[in-house]
Amino acid sequence: PLSSSIGTLRISNMNLVLLDHSNKSVWSTNLTRGNERSPVVAELLANGNFVMRDSNNNDASGFLWQSFDFPTDTLLPEMKLGYDLKTGLNRFLTAWRNSDDPSSGDYSYKLENRELPEFYLLKSGFQVHRSGPWNGVRFSGIPENQKLSYMVYNFTENSEEVAYTFRMTNNSFYSRLKVSSDGYLQRLTLIPISIAWNLFWSSPVDIRCDMFRVCGPYAYCDGNTSPLCNCIQGFDPWNLQQWDIGEPAGGCVRRTLLSCSDDGFTKMKKMKLPDTWLAIVDRSIGLKECEKRC
Repeated sequence: PLSSSIGTLRISNMNLVLLDHSNKSVWSTNLTRGNERSPVVAELLANGNFVMRDSNNNDASGFLWQSFDFPTDTLLPEMKLGYDLKTGLNRFLTAWRNSDDPSSGDYSYKLENRELPEFYLLKSGFQVHRSGPWNGVRFSGIPENQKLSYMVYNFTENSEEVAYTFRMTNNSFYSRLKVSSDGYLQRLTLIPISIAWNLFWSSPVDIRCDMFRVCGPYAYCDGNTSPLCNCIQGFDPWNLQQWDIGEPAGGCVRRTLLSCSDDGFTKMKKMKLPDTWLAIVDRSIGLKECEKRC
């Protein structure tokens, strides 16, 4: 919020306040503490979290405000990405405008809290890529490697929060997630023998096939075919002329009416699980009962 490189950060009236070159307040934590009058302190923790806390309480429960709740383009270990259901806070990433300008860019990465939550990459508010739902190990559309010895991922979904986080199990290694200004979610790592951050993976992996709804309903994208979009078994292009000129957004339609007694499921490999916008979730049943209901 500063219009120049001159500014002052101080504690005033139990709040963190940022002042510009003329000592005018341009930002504040704007907290109300009621009748509480114990002193507060601001502290930069070893994990990178900048906190304002009660001077008599070093525990996280004493944090009155923390920077980890307001990430910019980067997720550090122990930060959380997603919803705090107790406060309604949604923690999400926002890309820089460019590599030299840290003001908010066009891209953001945030959680959609549905029956089966998943993350979306958005450009100017429009969905352009999705993570796929959490499958118990990772998000099905993100190329995370769960076998890394120095890092552990976790996705929590309960009455208090729906959030993703990760932590390092080896303090000699460093890692961070970042949304780049050109629209990629990136995992960057720094190992002891390296002097620079290494790009471990980037998503979307294939900008031809990995974008949101690129082929439309009942279709899938295959980078080894021409055209890229293909109808799943038992379906035909909704508009063949559009399909032939590379405009497949209308997707595919069923050749014959669905028969609940004769039709079944076709197993498709190397696919991201479908969009969960209309998903119905019953966590009390198993796979067999779920298949029977479908």
